[in-house]
Amino acid sequence: MLTDAEIADRTVRAVAAAAATGADFGLRADEPRVLYDVFSVIVHLHPEPVVVRVPTVLPPSYTVNPDVQTRQQRAELAVTTWLADRGHPVVAPSPLVPTEPVRRDGFSMTFWQFVEQIPDEAPDMDRRMEQTAQLHAALRDYDGNLDFWVPFATYIPEGLAALRELPGLISAPDLERAQREWDVIAPVLTSRTAFESAFPGVDVQPIHGDAPYHNMITTPDGELWSDFEIVTLGAVESDLTLVGPAAVAAYDAAAVDMGLRPTDERVLRITEAAGLLAMIAALAMAPELPMLAESVAPMLDQWRARAPVTRI
Repeated sequence: MLTDAEIADRTVRAVAAAAATGADFGLRADEPRVLYDVFSVIVHLHPEPVVVRVPTVLPPSYTVNPDVQTRQQRAELAVTTWLADRGHPVVAPSPLVPTEPVRRDGFSMTFWQFVEQIPDEAPDMDRRMEQTAQLHAALRDYDGNLDFWVPFATYIPEGLAALRELPGLISAPDLERAQREWDVIAPVLTSRTAFESAFPGVDVQPIHGDAPYHNMITTPDGELWSDFEIVTLGAVESDLTLVGPAAVAAYDAAAVDMGLRPTDERVLRITEAAGLLAMIAALAMAPELPMLAESVAPMLDQWRARAPVTRI
């Protein structure tokens, strides 16, 4: 496990890389300010209206093959640019630098417009579900190139494999159960053809990929969608993992009003199972981010309490 000092050093290096890259683009960074530091270091290049996202805790597929990370960052930039150009409420890439990931000192970073964030009380989930349906309605028209269910095809199996070498993070019986569940659901989550065969009538479209109802920034001018790091092709149910029946009902009502389909119960069950397995797989990154062991524990308990997934 990294020590606090090693994590602090990583943050310093990420900030330095962001500031130096900004300077290469002619941006001032007199007072770089860290806004957030967990999986990524988010740096405001104050006084410029530019924020740099510097991912620092990465899944194995990104560390082994950096081109995979670059490809996904390009997808994120393309989708958010497309949404912003059409007037949708989204945190957009910065217009002051090229819309392209930049690699420096071992980090691959992206540049975004700075927006003023105001304290947000507990969100109105009915409203957030309506906004999620609005996002799905907008993304249906996106015709750029996206991979099929990016978070699942590599992230889960690689994480489960890595955990076999990290016995202190999860018990052997839990890991065996997780692997069995992944073996059941993997065929339909890693092949669009298999998914569409198993779930006829359930369409696949661009989706946020990571809880869009949670990844919103409240500003003086309203709420903005953000953090499209794993934007992907998939079923909309994947964006609603573990929100609960009331929130799903609110989403369905909003979706139907917009001419979209309501959620499919079988698909929601499978994507929720995948979401929980992704949480377990994230434990493989705990050596780089020790807080994960504690933060994932409640989700692990929730997963243990559910009936094992034995069929699609």
